[in-house]
Amino acid sequence: MKKLIVLAAAALAAVAATAGPGAAAGQAALCTGWGTTGTDTFDSLSSLTAPASAARGTGNVIREPSLNATYEAMPSSAKGKGGPKFKATVPVWFHVVSDGAIGNVTQTQIDEQMTVLNLAFAGFYGGAPSGFRFQLAGVTRTDNADWFYGGIGGSAERPMKRALHRGGFETLNVYSTTAGPYLGWAYLPGLPDSQLYLDGIVSDWAAMPGTSDQYAGEFDLGMTLVHEAGHWVNLEHTFFGGCNAKGDFVDDTPAMKVPTSGCPEGKDTCSDPGLDPIHNYMDYSFDACYNQFTPGQVARAQDAWLFHRAS
Repeated sequence: MKKLIVLAAAALAAVAATAGPGAAAGQAALCTGWGTTGTDTFDSLSSLTAPASAARGTGNVIREPSLNATYEAMPSSAKGKGGPKFKATVPVWFHVVSDGAIGNVTQTQIDEQMTVLNLAFAGFYGGAPSGFRFQLAGVTRTDNADWFYGGIGGSAERPMKRALHRGGFETLNVYSTTAGPYLGWAYLPGLPDSQLYLDGIVSDWAAMPGTSDQYAGEFDLGMTLVHEAGHWVNLEHTFFGGCNAKGDFVDDTPAMKVPTSGCPEGKDTCSDPGLDPIHNYMDYSFDACYNQFTPGQVARAQDAWLFHRAS
C-alpha cells in the first residue's frame, strides 16, 4: 500500500471548496442523520444485537467507545443537495499529543496519514469518489501524559479539546493520542455551538502508517482515521441497525448483523440480498480489507457537509 500511496499522491489535485448550511429545531429522536426536524442522539453501537464486547472490538482490540451525543438533525429538504460536481476542501488541524517521545509522530508520518485519508475519499483504492479533499492547516505538539493516555470523557478529552481545538465546524480537528483503550472515536455533524470544542476525531497514534508495530497486519495502514472521518461527515457503521430495514440509512450498503473481524470473504449475516460490505470503510475490518465508500454514502456525506459544516 505504501507504494500505491507514493505513486498516487499526484492524483489528489482535483478537489476544492464549496457551499452553505441550514438549520432546524424541535424534538428528540433516535439518530438517523435525517430527522425531519429537531435533535437526534448518536450512539452508533447501542442498537447492535451483538454483545457489547463484540460490538466494540475485534479480537483484543477495542475499536470505539459507545458514544452518546445530541446533535441537530437534518431535515428531509437537505437531502440531494450534493452531486457529481460537489467539491469541498476541509482544513485539518493535527494535534500531536505525546508522553515525551512516545507518540510524538513526525511530520512525514502525518503527511503519509493525510495522503491515505485523501486517497480513500478520492476513491483511489476503490468505490465512489466523494469530492472531499483534506488539507493540513497546521500541527500542534503537546507533551501531556494525562491527555495522551486518557480516554473519552471529562478528565482528559474535554480539557485537551478545550485547549487545542481550532476553527469552526468546517474544520476537522484530529487528536493523535493513545485514544485510551480504543482505536479512536468521532462525533457526527450537528453538535450544538456550545459543544463545538468537542467536534473532531481522537485517534490512536499507533494506527497511523509507519509509526508502530502495535497493530501490525491489522490496523496499521491509516484506515482508522478514514473510518472516523466517515463518522465526522455523518456516516454510520455499516452494521448499524443490524438486519432491520433502515440499517445504516444508506440504500446501497447491504445489511449486516455484526461487525467484521479480519477480511472474511463471503461473510453474510443477513437474509437480505448482498454479502456483508466487509470492504467498506465503515465496517470494522482490518485496514488492508478496506477499499470503498458507496455512492449512497457519498451522497449522505455531501448533504451533511452542506447542511452542517460548510462555511
